[in-house]
Amino acid sequence: MDIFEKLTRNLGPIGQHSDRAHGYFAFPKLEGEIGNRMNFRGKEKIVWSLNNYLGLANHPEVRAIDAEAAKEFGLGYPMGARMMSGNSNYHEQLEKELSEFEKKEDTVLLNFGYQGIMSAIDALCGRHDIIVYDAESHACIIDGLRLHPGHRYVYKHNDVADCEKQLKRATERLKDNGGNGGILVITEGVFGMGGDQGKLKEIVALKKDYEFRLLVDDAHGFGTMGETGAGTGEAQGVQDEIDLYFSTFAKSMASIGAFISGDRGIINYLRYNMRSQIFAKSVPMPLVVGNLKRLQMLRNQPELKAKLWDNVAKIQKGLRDRGFDIGHTDSPVTPIYLKGDIPEATAMCLDLRENYNIFCSIVVYPVIPKGQIIYRIIPTASHTDQDIEETLNAFSETKKKLDNKVYQVAEIPVV
Repeated sequence: MDIFEKLTRNLGPIGQHSDRAHGYFAFPKLEGEIGNRMNFRGKEKIVWSLNNYLGLANHPEVRAIDAEAAKEFGLGYPMGARMMSGNSNYHEQLEKELSEFEKKEDTVLLNFGYQGIMSAIDALCGRHDIIVYDAESHACIIDGLRLHPGHRYVYKHNDVADCEKQLKRATERLKDNGGNGGILVITEGVFGMGGDQGKLKEIVALKKDYEFRLLVDDAHGFGTMGETGAGTGEAQGVQDEIDLYFSTFAKSMASIGAFISGDRGIINYLRYNMRSQIFAKSVPMPLVVGNLKRLQMLRNQPELKAKLWDNVAKIQKGLRDRGFDIGHTDSPVTPIYLKGDIPEATAMCLDLRENYNIFCSIVVYPVIPKGQIIYRIIPTASHTDQDIEETLNAFSETKKKLDNKVYQVAEIPVV
């Protein structure tokens, strides 16, 4: 069989709906200035799908620095991979300031978050090493695990007892193998779908009885969690016990790139051994300069995080007061759990967008089990009380329709 024919016959669990979903439910086009309200298909919508937590994407100070840096350096500078010809004082300054902020000895910049953590896992673990990881780890972690040639054990989501069980298994296996390898535990600071924090404090406590290193992916916690915004480790009082702290600039800093912070020795090892960084072009200078400005604002303007959390409290309380199930979130990520099949979910989403002007992300099977619907709302510092009130009213009305079977249709609506 021709390899292309095989693929085009089976587009995958999500791709199979592409003929009806493309441009609306998948690959939609939000237009206009980035913010709490944007245009979708020519109509203004309240947008809850952007990870622009602190509202920096369109902040005048950020826009000015981005423009100045692009004018001064262009998008090509510096040319080449960082190790060969792509280094600069600005790259090193950003690493230094991130280290200070995260209270770690050193930091290495990454071109992208998804690619970066995959490459970090690949560099850290050899065939004798064992990885223990949370069952709801992000896809970038799962893809990194696929590169790992050794054993890996998964523990039930945020189940510390099961984590310890897997650590026992890993420890025994290492003994059987002559103790040649080590153990890396991977979890998230804030889980991006459910919004619940990882059990960092409890996992760290297991170090008393087991020998392992801890890697935390805090993409949704950096800039939003903790007293200063340094992340979920700071919020739980265990930042010092996190061996490798990873985050991305794509969330609270509304930019591109990522970083890993930790002890100088291991960061230097990663700097010289992460293939995705050694063999890829350096982060362009306008992004580096722009990220320096964003980090400065994150550190020096606490009112941005305060406004974010004010909005988080309002919308989460409003949803709970109206009887919605938002799970165990204790972060800005706000899931709304509902019951319904794919046709009902898409009809409800269509109604929210077209008749109530509410745009938020929807998750259905095969990402989650059949019969379930998750709307994921991302509050930001840019949202207003009016946005929140209109959204709460819209969900109250559409949930009544869902419960009353109004959205039971024969097929996914064609728009």
